[in-house]
Amino acid sequence: MTALTNEAARQTADDYPTRKASEPALLYRKHPVVWGDREGPIDSETLDSYEAKGYLQVEQLLTADELAACRAELDRLSSDEELKRDERVVVERTSNEVRSVFDVHKISPLFADLVRDPRVVGRARQILGSDVYVHQSRINYKPGFGGGDFYWHSDFETWHAEDGMPQPRATSISIALTENYVHNGALMIMPGSHKTFVSCVGRTPEDHYRESLKKQEIGVPDQNSLTILAEKHGIDVLTGPAGSAIMFDCNCMHGSGGNITPFPRSNIFIVFNSVENTCGAPFSAPRPRPAFLGARDFTPVM
Repeated sequence: MTALTNEAARQTADDYPTRKASEPALLYRKHPVVWGDREGPIDSETLDSYEAKGYLQVEQLLTADELAACRAELDRLSSDEELKRDERVVVERTSNEVRSVFDVHKISPLFADLVRDPRVVGRARQILGSDVYVHQSRINYKPGFGGGDFYWHSDFETWHAEDGMPQPRATSISIALTENYVHNGALMIMPGSHKTFVSCVGRTPEDHYRESLKKQEIGVPDQNSLTILAEKHGIDVLTGPAGSAIMFDCNCMHGSGGNITPFPRSNIFIVFNSVENTCGAPFSAPRPRPAFLGARDFTPVM
């Protein structure tokens, strides 16, 4: 494996080259994690922890009534047979159960309101230091007795390679709509891994997104890089009650195991990108993914 320095990366137009070389590489992050100031809903201690670890947790973001409304909407969307035929809906490989519903803030007025909630978008603005827009939104279902795994990955690697996101100036919020236990496929993050970019191997084929939504095989970090990061940073398993939330940097190495328990795990996932970091041409793909995966409307959330 070749370890690239900041100086080597500066010599290219692409600050985070990936899917271009024959060997994987580890690159030092060249851009800030926290871009904003101390004014906002996140206190200084939590903001410092986010900068160091790449994530923060909110013990209780939603009220009991809000949670009940979100759960009802979750059930409505998952049982909508017409919606299942929409390209924005992904089903499990081993069943016909819904795995994810994308563009959920455009499909559901309830979730559109949640995106605009100051408790949600206010945190994103504070971290990114600017107005923000929704790069992607989705509901992830992980039903009991068969919810599939999400292998280790950096979201920014895909968004950079396939959507043309220039810098890691995006943050994601995952709001738990069910209890997140250690044993039902909880999110795992390597704390501190967001400061290292894993450059992956393998050219991006045409319409790669169709297969990657069910199982990603291109843009997947190699086992040696994962071992280096895990040995250096460890792995945090993030649990919490329904209504809690996790915000994490777009370059965090993260994943989740399958769910063989009876207890489902579902969340709403919203990606905020800075309006000063809008996507252009993909850095390592023939053309951009569809807009429901990587938005081309950069209108700020108001």
